[in-house]
Amino acid sequence: MAIFCITGSAGHLGEALARTLREQGHHVVGLDVVASPFTGVVGAVGDRDAVRRALDGADHVLHTATLHKPHVGSHSRQDFVDTNVTGTLTVLEAAAEVGARSVVFTSSTSAFGRSLTPEPGRPAVWIDETTPSTVRNIYGATKVAAEDLCELAARDLGLPVVVLRTARFFPEPDDRDDVRAAFDDVNLKVNEFLHRRIDLADVVGAHLCAAARAPELGFGRYVISATTPFTPDDLPELAVDAAAVINRIYPGIGDDYARRGWRLPPTLDRVYSNALARRDLHWTPRYDFPTVVDLVRSAGDPRSPLARTVGAKGYHAEPTGIYTGRRDP
Repeated sequence: MAIFCITGSAGHLGEALARTLREQGHHVVGLDVVASPFTGVVGAVGDRDAVRRALDGADHVLHTATLHKPHVGSHSRQDFVDTNVTGTLTVLEAAAEVGARSVVFTSSTSAFGRSLTPEPGRPAVWIDETTPSTVRNIYGATKVAAEDLCELAARDLGLPVVVLRTARFFPEPDDRDDVRAAFDDVNLKVNEFLHRRIDLADVVGAHLCAAARAPELGFGRYVISATTPFTPDDLPELAVDAAAVINRIYPGIGDDYARRGWRLPPTLDRVYSNALARRDLHWTPRYDFPTVVDLVRSAGDPRSPLARTVGAKGYHAEPTGIYTGRRDP
C-alpha cells in the first residue's frame, strides 16, 4: 500500500483518482478548497501549511488542482498565477521536502495555445510532444509556466516529475454556440474521440502509470488523449473532407451515424498523438473511437463506468455559463 496525496480532490479527475486508488487499497489524502468525501485537508494549493499537512508522508503526489479555461471569464490573471503557478511551486517544494517518490502534474493540451489551429488553407495539425507552445490565454500561459517549474524541480531538486498534457475529458457541453447548434452532445463527444478527447478512466490510468514510471524517467512531458486512427498522411484531407477519411477507415460508419441522425465532422483542425505516452509510460488506453461507438450502440452512453459515476460537477459555486452549470451524473 502506498500513500497518495491528490490536490484538487473534489474535482472530476481528483475524485476519479481517489475512487480508483482507494479501490486498489492505497491510502489517499485529498487537498481541495472544496470539502468533499475525497477531501481530507480543506485548503488552497498556495497555502503552504495546508499543503504540508496534506503531503505529510506521501509517497506520490498527483497534482490536479487548477483554475481551468472556464475560469478565464470569472477570475483575474493574478488568480490564475496564484493557483496554477505559485500553487504548483508550493506543491513541488513540499513534495521534495517530504521525499515523495513521484509527482504527476496535470497539465492541458491548452498549453499548446495557438499551435492547435492551422493557418487557413493549411493541413490539420499533428500535435505531439515536439509541437511548440504559443500562448493563447492566461490558462495556457500559467500551465506552461507550471510545467517549467516541474522541470526545474526535477533537475534542481532531484524530484521525479511527469507532466501530462491531457485532452478534453469534461462532461459538460461544448462552450461554442455554433458547435452546440450543429451537433448533438453525445455525437460531438464521440466524434472527438477521433482526434482530441479522452475518457476519464484513461486519464486516471495515465496518471497512475506516470506515478509508477516517474522515478525511472526523472522528468517527462506527454500528450494524453485517446488513440487516434489517423496518421500524419491524413492531415491534408482531414482539413477539407474529414468524413471521407473516416468512412474509409471505418466502412459503414456513415450509415450508422445516419440512422442516429448524427453527423461526421466535415473537417478537423488537429490530431493529438499519444504514441510517446504509450511507449514511455507503459500506458494502454482502453477507450477509442470504435470502443465508444460500441458503448453507444449497447448502452446509449459513450462514457466509462468511472466517468458515469463521477458525473458532471461544474466549475463555479454559481452557474456562469455553459461550462459551469452543475448537473447530476
